[in-house]
Amino acid sequence: MIQYHDLLAWILQNGDDRNDRTGVGTLSVFGQRLRFNLNSGFPAITTKKLAWKACVGELLWFLEGSGDERRLAEITHGSSTGNVTIWTPNALAPYWKSKARFEGDLGRIYGVQWRNWRAPDLTKIDQIANLIDGIKNDPTSRRHILSAWNVGELDQMALPPCHILAQFYVDTTLNAISCHMYQRSVDAFLGLPFNIASYALLTHMVAQVTGYKVSELIISTGDTHIYKNHIDQVREQLTRKEYPLPTLWLNPDIKDIDKFTMNDIQLVDYKYHPSIKGSMAV
Repeated sequence: MIQYHDLLAWILQNGDDRNDRTGVGTLSVFGQRLRFNLNSGFPAITTKKLAWKACVGELLWFLEGSGDERRLAEITHGSSTGNVTIWTPNALAPYWKSKARFEGDLGRIYGVQWRNWRAPDLTKIDQIANLIDGIKNDPTSRRHILSAWNVGELDQMALPPCHILAQFYVDTTLNAISCHMYQRSVDAFLGLPFNIASYALLTHMVAQVTGYKVSELIISTGDTHIYKNHIDQVREQLTRKEYPLPTLWLNPDIKDIDKFTMNDIQLVDYKYHPSIKGSMAV
């Protein structure tokens, strides 16, 4: 994760001082890239604690195709009653609440687009099922694409997607899968470690259910920023020494992307520094 810390330092030194949608303000750079060998350990941040349980719960929620924040609470915590999630602030945001159809409704966000993209004739397109089928039956295709940026439905989302597109690539020599994700907007302190772990996990899961090994995760970023109310936290994080990366355990019996549960996914030997708190800009 040295490259992640190098990116934080680069933004602090070179970031453009900008106003933003949230009113908090950012230091921002554009057009960065991170590259992780998934065989060299799982890319979980170690200089602060990664919210691993929340990361796994959110990905399972996406894969379920849900846009219900209360369902995310149920998946992650076992109950929707009294539990908050990383999406709770968006569900409660004043700009969205008047559009919400029910408590916890987030509209047609990531998981809905992944599993229920609406074609012009209103039929359902299941991108995840198509992705898995394509990798199994046409591994060298250049169309192993997962998109969340549905231009016609952005106004139906509590938050337009930040990580908007992923392409998967099967190396038929190595018998291994890589994923290249593009993220248009990146909260480098709070969000990016979460996004790295989420797409690394997704790559491992896709590889397992299609019969391949893993290779690389590549992340390309657009507006890559540190919020001004996170600057002190970033400086603290950059003083910490990294620990060795953990490894990922997936239940080897799972061969269907829809069958994974929280109990089937574990980080092994994850050593980390204490959490560093930072408020999410909404």
